[in-house]
Amino acid sequence: MTAVDERAAGNRAALLERLAELEEQLRLANAGGGDKALARHRERGKLTVRERIELLLDRDSPFLELSPYAAWGTDFPVGAGTVTGIGVVEGVEVVVSANDPTVRGGTSNPYTLRRSARAHDVARVNRLPFISLVESGGADLPTQSEIFIPGGRGFRDLTRLSAAGIPTIALVFGNSTAGGAYVPGMSDHVVMIEDRSKVFLAGPPLVKMATGEDADEESLGGASMHARVSGSADHLAVDEVDAIRLGRRIVRNLNWRKQGPGPSRPADPPLHDPEELLDLAPADLRQPLDPRDVLARVVDGSRFDEHKPLYGTSLVTGWASIHGYPVGVLANARGVLFRQDAEKAAQFIQLANQTDTPLLFLQNTTGYMVGTEYEQDGIIKAGSQMINAVSNSTVPHLTVNIGASYGAGNYGMCGRAYEPRFLFTWPNAKSAVMGPAQLAGVLDIVGRASARARGRDYDEEAAAAMRAAVEQQIEAESLALFLSGRLYDDGIIDPRDTRTVLGLALSAVHNAPVRGLHDGWGVFRL
Repeated sequence: MTAVDERAAGNRAALLERLAELEEQLRLANAGGGDKALARHRERGKLTVRERIELLLDRDSPFLELSPYAAWGTDFPVGAGTVTGIGVVEGVEVVVSANDPTVRGGTSNPYTLRRSARAHDVARVNRLPFISLVESGGADLPTQSEIFIPGGRGFRDLTRLSAAGIPTIALVFGNSTAGGAYVPGMSDHVVMIEDRSKVFLAGPPLVKMATGEDADEESLGGASMHARVSGSADHLAVDEVDAIRLGRRIVRNLNWRKQGPGPSRPADPPLHDPEELLDLAPADLRQPLDPRDVLARVVDGSRFDEHKPLYGTSLVTGWASIHGYPVGVLANARGVLFRQDAEKAAQFIQLANQTDTPLLFLQNTTGYMVGTEYEQDGIIKAGSQMINAVSNSTVPHLTVNIGASYGAGNYGMCGRAYEPRFLFTWPNAKSAVMGPAQLAGVLDIVGRASARARGRDYDEEAAAAMRAAVEQQIEAESLALFLSGRLYDDGIIDPRDTRTVLGLALSAVHNAPVRGLHDGWGVFRL
C-alpha cells in the first residue's frame, strides 16, 4: 500500500468513526424525551413530531433538517426540543418549525429560541413560506431569564414574514399557551384540532390566581371556541391527520411561485464517485486537499472552468453548476491566503455579482499570511478588499467548511458572521481564532514577556500546564460538533451528501430573486 493509499484509508476510517458518533447524536435527538415520554404521547393518540412532518411533506420528497445538533454539549437535550428544516409541500418549498412535545412538554429553552430564529431567518432571506407545527408549554421556566426578553423576536419574525408577503401557517396539535399562544395569533393561516388544541394566554390555574375566575380549558381556549367564537382559528380539524390535510390544502391554494431563475445547465452527475470524498477529507488538517478533487465529485459532470488559474494559486476560483444551477466557486487550495489570492477573490466576487451568479465558498484556510514581508506587501489592504467584497456581494452565498477555518480567513471565506444563506460543515472540520498549539504558544510568549517586564522569573512548570490546558480547551471548542451545537452552522453533513445538500440549498435560495450588486461597483482589478 502506497503512502497515498494509507492516507486515504486513514481518512476514511476517521470520517466513518465521526459519522457514527454523529449518527448516535441524531438518534438521541430523534428519541425526543425518551421512551416513557414517548409512550405517554402515544397513549394520548398523538403522532410524534417527525411523523407529523413526514405526513405534511410530499411523499418521497427530501427534508433538509437545519441545526439538528443544536444544544449539543449543553445542559439541554440535543436538538433543543424542536425540529426545523426545509421540505416540499404540494410542490412548494417551505420552512417547517415543529415543537417536540415529548421533550419537557415542548417548552422552549435558550437553544430552542436560537434554532427557531435561524429557521425564521432562512424563511425570510430565501422567501420560503413558514409552517409552524405547534404543541408547546411555553418557556422552560427555570431558564426564563434567558428566554423571556429575546423570546419576543419569534413573534416579531412571524409578523415580518407576513409583511414581506411570505405566508405563515400554524397547525396547532395541543397546548399553545402563554407566549406560545401568539404563534397562531400572529400566523396568516391557523388550523386547530377539536378537543385537542388549547390556545390561551393563561390557563385555568393562572386565571384563578389573577382574577378569581373559575374557567375550564375548553371555554378558555379550546379549538371549537376559537373556531366559532373568538375567530382565532380559520379551520377546525377532527384529528391530527385532518389538520395536516388542511395545512397541505392551504399551501396548495397559496398560488406560490419562485422569483429566481430555474436550473439552466445539464444536471448530469459527477464523473467521479462521491464515495471517494471520504478518502479525501483530511483527518489531519495539515494534510493537503486539492479542492478540484472535491469539486470533481460535487459539480455537474465534474465540469469546472477555472478563473485565473496561474495567479493567486492558493485560492481556486471558477465556474460550475450543481443540479443545473450555475455557481461561482471560491475554494482554498493551500490553506494560507496571500495578497494575490485576496485580490483574485475580490475580482471574482465582482464578476459573479455582475452575472447574478450565486457563490459557493469551500473553506480550508489557516487565515491570511503574516510576517514582515507580507505586511509590507499589503496583506491587510488586500485582505480587507476581499472581506469588503464578501460583505457587500448581494448574490446568494453558500459555504461549506471542508477542513480548517481559522482567523480572518473565516471572514474572507464567508463564515457565519458574513451571513451566507446556508453554511454546512464536514465532520473533520475545525474553526477557531487559530490552531490550539499556536494559541497556546502566543499566550506563552506574552506570559514570558510580561514576566521579564516585571523582573520576575517565569514559572516553567506552571506555563507547561497552562499550555496543555489551553490546547485541550481550544481543540475541544474548535470541533465541528461543538460549533454545530451552538448553531454556528446549519448542520454537519456527510461529505458524500455534499452535492445533494447544496442542490437542495440552491433550489431554496432561488425562491427569492437572485441579483448581484450592479450599481455599487464595476469590475476592476484590485
